[in-house]
Amino acid sequence: MSEHVYKIVQLVGSSPDSMEDAVQRALARASRTIRNLRWFEVVETRGQVKGGSVAHWQVTLKVGFTLDEDEATDT
Repeated sequence: MSEHVYKIVQLVGSSPDSMEDAVQRALARASRTIRNLRWFEVVETRGQVKGGSVAHWQVTLKVGFTLDEDEATDT
């Protein structure tokens, strides 16, 4: 079994619809340029209020991805 080395980046996703949609949007966008996405952790949730209702969601994520073998062995 190979050992995994992870790199962590922080992303912020937003959506007018829901927290889940904000997460999905952030992950979908990140997956276009980051390979080997493995996990995420929601670390902060914020929202905008208009007229007494939630108008927009914003979710901060920590996202982990595995490094390619060449990158993991570089020093």
